[in-house]
Amino acid sequence: MHTSPYRLIALDMDGTLLNEEKQVSEENRKWIAEAEKAGITVIFSTGRGRQSAMPYMELLGLTGPMVAVNGSEVWKEPGKLHKREPMPVEWIRELRQLALHYDVWYWSYAVEGIFNRENWPVTDGAVESMTWLKFGYYTENAAKLPAIRETLEGCGKLEITNSHPCNLELNPKGITKASGLREVCSILGLDMSQVIAMGDSVNDLSMIREAGLGVAMGNAQELIKAEADIVTASNEEDGVARVIRKYIFGLG
Repeated sequence: MHTSPYRLIALDMDGTLLNEEKQVSEENRKWIAEAEKAGITVIFSTGRGRQSAMPYMELLGLTGPMVAVNGSEVWKEPGKLHKREPMPVEWIRELRQLALHYDVWYWSYAVEGIFNRENWPVTDGAVESMTWLKFGYYTENAAKLPAIRETLEGCGKLEITNSHPCNLELNPKGITKASGLREVCSILGLDMSQVIAMGDSVNDLSMIREAGLGVAMGNAQELIKAEADIVTASNEEDGVARVIRKYIFGLG
């Protein structure tokens, strides 16, 4: 039995729910199932696209909403799109040019698939025909990332986050995991104060700030830990399960 004020648990995937082998531990799986059984809705709120999140939803038997691509898509249930906020194709072109200029790895989520430096659509027509959702840069060069960031901040039309200290992730301004979560709350008739949100990176910060209980993983970036209400164990130590045990079921 639970007397928790929380009705919705929003989980980031990489670095949060998933361990470094990209697996869901038995302990996390068990307590997610317990929460669902107790009438708590558990959802993914992820930078991933639906394509790469779905196998994990199926594994856990989750059939409810999902926030995907950092909020650019909100799904009412696995096959039913609630809202999508695409990026204009000319932005994608400009962002790619910047990647080429700095010679860094880049990738982009489109509805049609994931594209990167190695499999970028060759023809302009192919780029034009797709619905683009997010663009990202990755580099371990300490000078390049701030330079790219400065250029992007200058244009003022992008939400700039990361899912790792060596990357930048870009969505349209105002599109965040928090904006996606607010949509999910409206679908379910809940308030953000009834949400537990867990994450480890800058793309999780908006939802950690706005949720009733914002949780940083033990492996989270320091900025996230500083802003969260609590810090749990790492993604290698079943941090998600620990939060569910304590804040849903009142167990130690």
